[in-house]
Formats: sequence, structure tokens, C-alpha cells
Amino acid sequence: MKLKLSVLMTALLSVGLVACNDDNTNDQVKPVEEATPASIGLEYVSRYETGVFNEGASEIPAYDAATKRAFIVNAKKGAVEVLDVSNPENPKQIGEISTRTLFAGSEINSVAVKNGIVALAVQAANKTDNGWVVLYKANDITKPVTAPLAIGALPDNVVFSPDGKTVLVANEGEPNEDYSIDPEGTVSIIDIRDISKPVVKSVDFKAFNGKEAELRAKGVRIYGPKDNTKAYAANNLTTAAKDFEPEYITVSADNKTAWVTLQENNALAKIDLATAKVLDVLPLGYKNYGAAGNGIDANDDPKGIDIKTQPGVYGMYLPDSISSYKAADGKTYLVTANEGDSRAWGEDDDAYWAGNRSKGFVEEFRVKHLVHKDGFDRRANDDLPPQLRDLAAGALLDPINFAWCGAEKGKVGNCRNDDVLGRLNISWTMGYETDATGAPVMYNASGDKDPTGNRLMYKNLYSYGGRSFSIRDENGVLVWDSGDTFEKYLASDLAKFGKNRNINAKDFFNTGHDEGNAFDSRSDAKGPEPEGVAIGHIGKKVFAFIGLERTGGVMVYDITDPTKPIFQDYLNTREEFTKDPETEFAAGRGSALGDLGPEGLVFIPAKDAPDGKTPLLIVGNEVSGTTAVLKIKLK
Repeated sequence: MKLKLSVLMTALLSVGLVACNDDNTNDQVKPVEEATPASIGLEYVSRYETGVFNEGASEIPAYDAATKRAFIVNAKKGAVEVLDVSNPENPKQIGEISTRTLFAGSEINSVAVKNGIVALAVQAANKTDNGWVVLYKANDITKPVTAPLAIGALPDNVVFSPDGKTVLVANEGEPNEDYSIDPEGTVSIIDIRDISKPVVKSVDFKAFNGKEAELRAKGVRIYGPKDNTKAYAANNLTTAAKDFEPEYITVSADNKTAWVTLQENNALAKIDLATAKVLDVLPLGYKNYGAAGNGIDANDDPKGIDIKTQPGVYGMYLPDSISSYKAADGKTYLVTANEGDSRAWGEDDDAYWAGNRSKGFVEEFRVKHLVHKDGFDRRANDDLPPQLRDLAAGALLDPINFAWCGAEKGKVGNCRNDDVLGRLNISWTMGYETDATGAPVMYNASGDKDPTGNRLMYKNLYSYGGRSFSIRDENGVLVWDSGDTFEKYLASDLAKFGKNRNINAKDFFNTGHDEGNAFDSRSDAKGPEPEGVAIGHIGKKVFAFIGLERTGGVMVYDITDPTKPIFQDYLNTREEFTKDPETEFAAGRGSALGDLGPEGLVFIPAKDAPDGKTPLLIVGNEVSGTTAVLKIKLK
């Protein structure tokens, strides 16, 4: 399908010249510069299938140009599968790396490759224990290069610096299921200039302990409980070092600075690599869904698509993956996929829902239950977080900010209706009126401010994710955001699903990656859920590839000018949306479904591609357990 695109830049073609110096001592030929395309598109080439459904059998991909091998994290096996992609049309498994022979019960969460070295981020069997980085040679996966390197708890992402001299790991430090143990989040910086003697440095956030109030005032979310056995309150919140959960890393082109997404905290950490110190924690702000161009479909009503502005509702960007590039102005820009994520610990424990706060911590709640006239207790033993019940017996909506949906003093009007805001998942931990100490200001059921009242007053509602990708400067300041263009495009006649682009996307708008015939099922949560991002340089242009985890597929933008990105293409290689995927896989018909749930993406430039001329994109799809190879078409 030929897509309608925005204004395209004129193609710039460059020709390599034979280099001759005056003394004839250099007769080398300069390499031919890569042509700069006017635009690009995606085309399906092939896929490798594990046959495993919805167990993370294909997650994070990496690629080694010298061996033409792809390394794919298979969480189901706790291993990395090694694929020969020398023929992109027929990728074949040729080996496997498992760390369970080194550490019983371990899991591999991430893989990266640079200069022939493969780095694995390995989680301990008990995720709150410290993990490891294990290094292999891309051309010899039989044994590690060095002894495993001890790092922080739950290593979630591993990357190399551009020069390949440093390995960095985001150690997320998630709590256990009942939130009784919460390790500190850290970042490991590993000097591998002498690969036989790696040097590990740990970057922590202890310097920000005691500054939590200041950080919250700036917009950084620090909200986890300090002691789950006690009531949830402003004076019972954990430290910054424990609450920060490093998720994903990118490194500047000059190898001096790293930026780390603190996803649940809606912030970035900026780190100086030379000193191994955190320079700053950068709040990302909130996306105003009441502003023009930022509309969302806030409900999962199957009657139709309803993308519109929602005053008083904000999106927490909560980015998962991050990448960076240097633009023509010489500045570094950060690109984030604004997935959104909540803390939901203990949600499978009936004792938690019965009111035992020591069994977990769940911050999600639907608007319709938050502001029901009968209060919270009607949800006891169902989905009422006991920590929310610690704060109050019920809640109201601000009659000014939510007047548009019928809120008035002591009444919420139509705001809680399913087809308005009722079904929207929000965080109950923020948005209500507080005093100078952070304690809630209480109201009575009639909507009057009353110290003896038992109602919270929500001035704003905060939902998960930005349903977008963003470009920010090196200090985290927003330069550009895709706004509501993802959802609007997917709701339009232009968007097509399937490798042959023969399925109307709008007929399966915001369908979940593990669902069949589930129109609009994800609108009340995080929409299409952008998660993965990869950046590719082609000629003099820079392109961003954004994977949509729930809806599926990859969005492509020209981001050469960070202030004016230009849409290029969208390809979703899922082939079937009406049948239940789990049933189809169980019956041995999973191959017909295509690719579901893109998790990680890696761009392969033309010079590193198997044929030396065709750039590729490799996508790991965690739900279908497939690794897709896509060709990048230059136009």
C-alpha cells in the first residue's frame, strides 16, 4: 500500500571519490557514501518461529555484523537463541546460550553485541538478589570470555557504549510480590577495554535520599510504601534509592553521558560515565489529554472509536525504551517510547484484596470505582487496594476541572459512566488535593472541605503511558511528542494490518496482542502501548522505529529534524485478528497468526547487512514467540 505521507525531503545523493594526495602516498578509495532516501518504508522478509505462545520466547534481539548472527532473548528457556541470518529470507537457529548451567534458575533479560562481544544481563532465580553480566564472543558461544560479573538486582537492560569500551546495565531492583523486600535500583558501568580484566562500577541513588519531597515537587514519582504493614501515608513512603527502578539505557555518541529511564518514576537519570555519578534526575512532566492534538479514546466501549480531548486527565509518559542521536545542530536528542507501567504487586493474592496491605501494593484503579457514591468498601474483596482504603472511604472529582462531564459539588455526574471516563485505569496515588505535608485534604460526601470528612478530592486523574513517542533534549525537556497521531492513524482508512496490508486496522482498533476479535479492548488502559524504539541512520537522515506492543506493528518516522518528525510508514505483520491466539497455538495453527507483541527492535545498517546494501530491522515478538526480519525500502 502506498501511504500518504507528510512533506518529504528531497533525496540527496552522494558519490564516493578516489582519494589522491599530492605525494601519492595514499591510493586508497574512500567508501561510497550511503544515498540519502527521500523516505523509507518497511517490507516483511521472513520470521523465525519458536512455536511458544505468550511466554516471552522472543523478546530482545541483537545482531553481530561479522558473523551475521542474531541473538534473541528467549525468556521461556532462560536462554539466548543464536540465529544465522546470513540469508535474511531463511533465518536458522544454530545455537543457544544458557546461563542456567552457571546459575540455577537464572533468567536472561537482555542481550547486546558490539565488536564481536556478546553481553547478557542475567537475573538471579530470586529476582531481589544481585544478578550478573556474562560476556561471550559472538563467534564462540561455548564458554564465557571471563568469569560472570556480579551487578545489582534484576538487571533488565544491557547496552554497549558506541565505542564498545563500556558495558552498561540497568538494574531495576523490583520488589518481591508482597513488597516486603525492595532492593535499591542501580546502574552498572563495566570497563571492558581489557576484556580479560573487566572493571565494574556501581551507580546508586543514595545521594537523593532525603530529597524526596524536592523531587516530588519537580514531578518525579516517589510513591512506594516504606512499610507495608503500616498505613499508607505521606510519612510512610520509601526512599528515592529504593523507589527508583532503572529500566533502559542510552549512551551519547561521545561516550561520555548515559540516560536511564526510571519508568515507574516518570523520570530519567542522567549519568556521567567518567565519574560514575548521577548528574541529575529529570522529571518528564505529564501529557495533558485536555489539550488539542492530545486526545485519547479513554474507554473500551465496543460501540465505536472515540478519540477526543479529556480535560482534567493527564498521561504519565512512563517510557520503557530509550535511544539517542546527534542531530545536525550538534546536539544530542533522546527518543522514548512512552509505554506506561504501573506497580501491581500481590494482585494474585486473595489476602491482599481482603485488606491485608502487607501482601502487596497495587496502584491501579478504575475511575468508576474511585468516585462511586457509595465509596470504596463496595469493592472490598474484589479490586480495592487496602493502601487506598488507608487514605479515605471514597473520593470525588473536582467540579471545575470535570464540569465538562457533569461533575458538580458532591456529585460526579456522567464522568464515571463507562462510555466517558468510568473504565479508564488511573493511579490512585496522585491527583488528589494535599496539604503542605503531602497528606490528603479531606472532604465530606457533600463536597465540602471538612477535616472530619472521609473523601479525597481528585483535582486531576493520571493514566498510564503517553500513547506516543517523544523527543527530548539532553536535560529531558520535551522537544516534540507524537500526540494522538498513533491512535488517529490506526483509526483511519490508511492503516492496514498484515504483511500484505490487506486488513483494515480500524476494524480491530486497540486490540490486545493476546486477544482475538477484541475491538477497542485496550483503550481504557494504555492504548496501542508503544514500547520498543530503535534509531537508524541512512545517508544524512535519521529514522525512528517504534514498536507498538499491544496493537502490534512498527511505526516509522523521519526524525532528522527533532522538532519536525515526518511519518514514513507503519507495518503490522499480524495476519489474524478474529480467532483466539491461544486456541490457535494450542491447535498447532500459530504460524498463520503472524507476529504478535513486538518487544525489542534492532536496526541493521546497509554496511552491516548480510548483502552489504539492504538495511534491515529485526523485531522480537514476545507473544507469538517469533523473530521477524523486515527490509527497509529506500524511496
